[in-house]
Amino acid sequence: MFNLFRKPPANPNVKQDDAQTFRVRVRTVRHGEIVEFRFTKGAHIGIDDDGNYVFRKPVISPQHLDRGELVVQFNNRYQVLSTTGDGVEFVPVSEWED
Repeated sequence: MFNLFRKPPANPNVKQDDAQTFRVRVRTVRHGEIVEFRFTKGAHIGIDDDGNYVFRKPVISPQHLDRGELVVQFNNRYQVLSTTGDGVEFVPVSEWED
């Protein structure tokens, strides 16, 4: 009952910098290179067939040119529903060294 108005926990893989900006870091499976992506609601997030918002980005690491793809899905209130990757692993925000 006391958790009725509590904000749901954020996704551990996505960091929201401000009301419009998100950041995510991925590690390539092949060489373990870390690549960071910054994306905004207005410019980078699109709508999928189900009416949810999605950020889909191909990943090419700068040093070894490892390839992969990352997908972050949001609901209509821009809350993160899921994070998936092909050829990459997500680096949790708790492991970031900023």
